[in-house]
Amino acid sequence: MREAVDDFAGHLAGVRNRSAHTVRAYVADVVSMLDHATRMSCTELADLDLGVLRSWLARQRTTGAARSSLARRAASARTFSAWAHRAGLLPTDVAATLASPKARRELPTVLRAEQAAALVEAPGRSAAEPDEALGPAAPPAGPVPPDDAVAAAVLLRDRALLELLYGTGVRISEACGLDVADVDHSRRVVRVFGKGGRERTVPYGLPAQRALDEWLRDGRPVLAGPATRGALLLGARGGRLNPTTARRVVSGYAEAAGLPHTSPHGLRHSAATHLLEGGADLRAVQEILGHSSLASTQIYTHVSVERLRAAYRQAHPRA
Repeated sequence: MREAVDDFAGHLAGVRNRSAHTVRAYVADVVSMLDHATRMSCTELADLDLGVLRSWLARQRTTGAARSSLARRAASARTFSAWAHRAGLLPTDVAATLASPKARRELPTVLRAEQAAALVEAPGRSAAEPDEALGPAAPPAGPVPPDDAVAAAVLLRDRALLELLYGTGVRISEACGLDVADVDHSRRVVRVFGKGGRERTVPYGLPAQRALDEWLRDGRPVLAGPATRGALLLGARGGRLNPTTARRVVSGYAEAAGLPHTSPHGLRHSAATHLLEGGADLRAVQEILGHSSLASTQIYTHVSVERLRAAYRQAHPRA
């Protein structure tokens, strides 16, 4: 069975072009499923049947797994079963009819437009992220001490990061993965490689352009080092900015600005919602966000409707 799991992982990564995160999650689910099958006296892969899979999901539910987790694990089982059947490891696709609970789609929390503006403009008014805050918000006049130069560069980096996240709606991993060559300044677009290596072109606005220009001119050269290569956004030590650090940057500035807890994904939600509220076409927003399915984008229309309802209840005399 171990060999089958290894081959399945290779299929996900090499043929299906799934991300490393997706491969790890699916493989972990399949290992859990096969361990359960072994405990139910399945001595080889061909012994796997629908009853075993249902028993596995039921056990997951009794141990407190969320509906979203159960839905993903059922999807993992179906994907593995279909692959194993095609590979001749299973006589039938035993999971083809495996049902899974429908995951509840909670409406994302989004910032108001003025809150998003306050967040992206926060660098320069508040301290940088604690691990990288090394000096004042603005470069001092006269000769610049090395630590202060790095601190000033980090602030420019933070502003460029926040403007990019909100201005483009890209995922944090996509923003940190950008290279300098991915930015087309003349057309004001960035080339983004999303989930599954899918490439898309995303526009950005003048505020992001100004932030990028300042960062590339005055900030990036200060932080650049041997490990920089072509990375657009850099950490304080010169390497490519880490998504974990970037998340701390976003949440730190949100807290400093007195805003609700905000993550990079919250900025992505906010960008999508504000686009739709401004009249953008749903298909255009889908392309900007890099969603493979329109259903993933439609959740933002629900957010907008909820805001309309709230405004109606507050303002209409017959609400």
